[in-house]
Amino acid sequence: MTAHYEYAFPAIRGVQAERVFFVSMCPLKLLSKMFVWDDDDLPTELRAQRTLNKGRIPEIVRYIERNPSNYTFSAITASVDASIRFVPYDGAAHGAATGVLYIPMDGRFVINDGQHRRAAIEQALKTHPELGDESIAVVFFIDKGLERCQQMFADLNRHAVRASKSIGVLYDHRDPLAALTRVVALSSHVFRGFVEMEATSLPKESRRLFTLSAIYGAHKALFDGISDLDDELQTKLAMAFWEIVDTQFPEWQDVRQKRMRSPEVRADLIHSHSIVLTALGRIGNSLLHSSKNPDDWRPTLEKLCSLDWSRANSRLWGGRALIGGRVSKAVNNVLLTTAAIRTHLDLPLPPDEQRAEDAYRKEH
Repeated sequence: MTAHYEYAFPAIRGVQAERVFFVSMCPLKLLSKMFVWDDDDLPTELRAQRTLNKGRIPEIVRYIERNPSNYTFSAITASVDASIRFVPYDGAAHGAATGVLYIPMDGRFVINDGQHRRAAIEQALKTHPELGDESIAVVFFIDKGLERCQQMFADLNRHAVRASKSIGVLYDHRDPLAALTRVVALSSHVFRGFVEMEATSLPKESRRLFTLSAIYGAHKALFDGISDLDDELQTKLAMAFWEIVDTQFPEWQDVRQKRMRSPEVRADLIHSHSIVLTALGRIGNSLLHSSKNPDDWRPTLEKLCSLDWSRANSRLWGGRALIGGRVSKAVNNVLLTTAAIRTHLDLPLPPDEQRAEDAYRKEH
């Protein structure tokens, strides 16, 4: 008689769409043994999942390694192709929700949601085996065939919406730059009350002038490669930088004083859009590398006010900040926009901007 070996999981039984499912906990060290990824060579139409994107795995591994005491993973969802048994705990009534789920070890598991988490956890355990005894929630469904597994994948991802970058910055308490951006957005007179804290784009009639994600992107450019500043000094320099910039854009001040409306400024001028904020951050980065004294930046930045920031100035901004009359945030457009501003300020172009500028001039 062949021995019958089983996994035993303490589980909760539930019903969803008239189908029984189970929720349990799985030790991390068992994930790679139970959920084997072997569908890569199958045609897409014969798989129950998308192809594993191996480029995503190192990022998740770094997240685990950098936050060993406070990482968070949502549950893995899997289908089980096996004859399972659910035994309620002793004394529990028939049909009880808690008990032990027995799954044959030769059963087949198909991950409907969470294959990248599984792969990253497997890789992290190679260098951090102590994580193996920690656990992750697993939702088990009974496998009803390939068509059902494919439908589950489609359903699980149908309404998945990635959180906006702005709200990510707002809620991220690990990233020092996000913390700095929140402080600046909430306390600087330049931004206070005029920053959209959740969305990454502004509705046409919004009274906000900036988005939190745009300010974060500008700060990322501003402090790129500068690591010798403590948090307090970094915040002080960011505040000083924007205060100088603000003096060059009277329309920003007019919005705060209610002499102009935000929608009018955004519609007619480009200097409150993320591409320009990032460009200004790149220019500020050059000034920071040459001097940490804000007084030294002022003579250069005071030339900003003499630049025509109008959307109607297609001769300058067309093909740079504007594509087909719409603001573009593509990397090359950021380089070209920065190059135009930098040239106006009589600053030399770094190699990446010079290459973009040379290519632009050949085409125009």
